[in-house]
Amino acid sequence: MGIIYNSEERIFKIDTPKSTYMLGIGDDFGHIVHVYYGKKIEGDTFGIPLPTIDPKNKIWYMDGSKMEYPTGDIGDFREHCIEIKNANGAHALECGYKKHRIYGGKPEIPGLPATFAGENECTTLELTLVDEIAGVELVLIYSAFEDVDVITRSVRVKNIGSDELKLTKILSACIDVDNNNFEIITLHGSWGRERHIQRNKLTYGRYGVYSERGVSSHQDHPFMAIVEGGTTQKMGEVYAMNFVYSGNFEAQCELTPQNAARMVMGINPYQFEWTLNSGEVFDAPEVVMVYSANGLGEMTRNFHDLYRKHLIRGKYKSTKRPILINNWEATYFNFDTDKLLSIASKAAELGIEMLVVDDGWFGNRFDDNRALGDWVVNEDKIKGGLKYLVDEVNKLGMKFGMWFEPEMVCPDSDLYRAHPDWAISIPGREPGRARNQLVLDITRKEVRDYIFESMSKVLHSANVEYVKWDMNRALTDVWSADLAADRQGEFYHRYVLGVYDLQGRLIKEFPDLLLENCSSGGGRYDPGMLYFSPQIWCSDNADAITRLDIQEGTSLIYPLSTMGAHITDCPNHSNGRVTPFETRGIVALAGTFGYELDITKIPEEERKQIPDQIAMYHRYNDLVREGDYYRILSFRENNRDDSYMVVSKDKKEALVTFVQVMHMTSVPNLPVKLEGLDPDTMYRIDEIDMTLSGSVLMNAGLPVKWEHGDYKAGLYYLKAVE
Repeated sequence: MGIIYNSEERIFKIDTPKSTYMLGIGDDFGHIVHVYYGKKIEGDTFGIPLPTIDPKNKIWYMDGSKMEYPTGDIGDFREHCIEIKNANGAHALECGYKKHRIYGGKPEIPGLPATFAGENECTTLELTLVDEIAGVELVLIYSAFEDVDVITRSVRVKNIGSDELKLTKILSACIDVDNNNFEIITLHGSWGRERHIQRNKLTYGRYGVYSERGVSSHQDHPFMAIVEGGTTQKMGEVYAMNFVYSGNFEAQCELTPQNAARMVMGINPYQFEWTLNSGEVFDAPEVVMVYSANGLGEMTRNFHDLYRKHLIRGKYKSTKRPILINNWEATYFNFDTDKLLSIASKAAELGIEMLVVDDGWFGNRFDDNRALGDWVVNEDKIKGGLKYLVDEVNKLGMKFGMWFEPEMVCPDSDLYRAHPDWAISIPGREPGRARNQLVLDITRKEVRDYIFESMSKVLHSANVEYVKWDMNRALTDVWSADLAADRQGEFYHRYVLGVYDLQGRLIKEFPDLLLENCSSGGGRYDPGMLYFSPQIWCSDNADAITRLDIQEGTSLIYPLSTMGAHITDCPNHSNGRVTPFETRGIVALAGTFGYELDITKIPEEERKQIPDQIAMYHRYNDLVREGDYYRILSFRENNRDDSYMVVSKDKKEALVTFVQVMHMTSVPNLPVKLEGLDPDTMYRIDEIDMTLSGSVLMNAGLPVKWEHGDYKAGLYYLKAVE
């Protein structure tokens, strides 16, 4: 069992395959203190003294000890995890140990996405703490997985008093660890350049990333890692957190005067205030924690394995996704049935497997100024109706998918004219628009029911096998007619719960549906969304070179199988860059792989490459989707080349991607030192007509081809010689 309790030492020990996490009951009151997080410690006795409290110096104790779940207004002046307001206006919260429970398996979190595991795959500790004066019960929940070095944490808060309680801050996890010359890694960006890796020295004070946009956002990401100074892909200590949540978040790390680092993560307290009446419970979302003693690469592979095995669900969890062609960059709003079928016909000839009709198929939608919310097929465009179009596409041997933006409404729409109060706005104030659209108040059940029924009617009318769920703006002017004035602080979290409710209902009604989430590209790319959709559109910027940074940052945490990646036309619609068609295909292979262009108009020499690209996808996708990922070179760091590889779990095959971004005149490419291979195995590499040992490939390197020109890319497939 992965969790034990030593009752004499009053220490809980939580084990994963390579790591140990320890916490203890630190004094007679029952304060829970953090003891250890790091390399695995064997045994069940430890001899580690826990701090004891001196009543005369309680504040010194509270402010200097490593607290497991720090609370406010009792002397710990570092960042804390929870704030309340009682009926008498008091804020202090001091919770002591009451009981615990250890069991096999992992509980669900009501209304929220979370990782899952069976009784033999995971062990869970529920640690119950109580403050009788404040009338608060806290349950700290830890789950340790048997097959990955991951511990998940969540918190349940219950009002056990007789009066109303206001919860004004609730974070899900905290770790206190001694400073090890730490650097801090976060993911930063904006539209079209999401999830760029940012690395800084951790200095005294508080450093944080956050979202107040109602979504996890393009700008910052619900991920943070502190790493030993000088940590690389292969060496150094890493402590990482990722938040299974799709709304406002906060991730913060503080280097304290005691030379310790305190890292916390949870719901952003911005405009958050949740009312708990007597007996009511609030469940906080889950934080995933990973410790690696062997650098960032080991951290990455633990995240990947966890999400593939214990978060993603459904038909497409472990299967190849259909190669799609999306009409957006081919036609924008200017299409009809004939144009769509012309694209589908040519695509089918070349081996593409699905046609996706993007924005513009519904209502009076001829541009982005109207009709969002009117989910009725526009038969002036879709002549003969949706079923006719889908049937014709199916006759070509292709699947069919379509785009929705369910959370939005345009003022120029039948829905808004009928229900203007359904749009989020503050009474008396003109709401701000983005893309000329407003946001529907999906905290309201009747609004969610309308969205679900509208979508279901369309999806039941024809053989639709894929939905792209888009969300193209942040939340502003936040207020709901369904919430009392003193409960408006619940809006942001209730909105996220509404998204989860809708997507959960959708995949329950259509269990074979392939759902892909999107938010102006990668604006809501987070583990919460992966619970409902096995893939997320990575970025609206599909330029192959820009995607190197975006996909490097994304794959730092998320499996390649989750990254929506397409081959688009050139000059690229986002930045005007021209790259070889072959390079575009190789870069897109590191994701879900598809096309977003007018296949009837691209140059013939490019069109002729598509069957080979499709064969490439079918040959390598199982390996890309399921293999262990290794980052070899980073263009972000070296300004020249980019390289990554995937290795099968049995180490019998591997695929290396090498992109020569900037050609250096008269300077040949150096051999690329690979990782993750069996040193004693001989590998055949047809692309260079050589057979080399894993030891040679990892130490001397793979001799990659040297080509004149920028933006050249190549694949190298390694097959073990039996």
